[in-house]
Amino acid sequence: MDIRIDSSSEVPIRRQLTEQVIFLIATERLQHGDLLPSVRELARRLKVHHNTVSEAYQDLVRRNWLERRRGSRLVVIARERASDSATLDDLINRTIAMARENGYSLQELRERVRERLLAQPPDHILVVEQDEGLRELMREELRSAVKWVVDGCTREDIASTPGLAIGAMAVTAQHALRLVSPLFPKERPVVPISYSPADEHLKVIRGLRNPSVIAVVSSSRLFLEVARGILAPAIGSRHVLRDVCLQDEGPNAVRAADVIFCDSIARTRIRFPKVLHYPLLSAESIAYVTTAMESYQS
Repeated sequence: MDIRIDSSSEVPIRRQLTEQVIFLIATERLQHGDLLPSVRELARRLKVHHNTVSEAYQDLVRRNWLERRRGSRLVVIARERASDSATLDDLINRTIAMARENGYSLQELRERVRERLLAQPPDHILVVEQDEGLRELMREELRSAVKWVVDGCTREDIASTPGLAIGAMAVTAQHALRLVSPLFPKERPVVPISYSPADEHLKVIRGLRNPSVIAVVSSSRLFLEVARGILAPAIGSRHVLRDVCLQDEGPNAVRAADVIFCDSIARTRIRFPKVLHYPLLSAESIAYVTTAMESYQS
């Protein structure tokens, strides 16, 4: 091992020894399975106290660079094995210890880690929507269409817990973009999504020959309110409109309906021949979300 120690340096001898061994491993001048000199042998070579060498070796074992074999001899660990055996807590503990050794405060570490995490490509989608039912509906439709994890929150959640933005590509309804965008980094703009038109659904209702009972079914009360306003002109006084909120009533509440207008969550719970399934998110928006996420990750 080509290790040189300067006893006049401000860097402690143990630290010089530890970091040089790590550097030799990182540059593959020391490889997996290589035996290191015994404590006394290396101390004699470097003309340092054997306790200093022993402490450096112990530190390297603790940090998963070396392991004990063949009695008390130390060998270099394969890097694949070291990383596989380390838990997330192990990695965090090492980072904290190294930051302290280099004179950084925990506050400095926290800020820098947050900056780095915010700069990383997103690994999940975050739906920002105020209405709980609508938010869950948007999440469900995205979950069924994309391969990434989809979470959700409100604007207040982001404002009070900025860490929610870490690793997230935010999506929100087009009309809410102005309010949501300032809550996320400019380097990762919020993706706007639009709702599907209901033209075909209205056409079916207008084409009903006989007076009918039309049930609007959703787990979101806001969805029900909007649907009532959209369907009203097509229903007029000829048909009867009934709201069914799945938070209050079960799927059996729609048995007497002639036609059911429902969202994607309700669709999975209703077994009925005359169902008008209304997907909230437009196909174009889902395709746009997918493309945006793929572009970040590539």
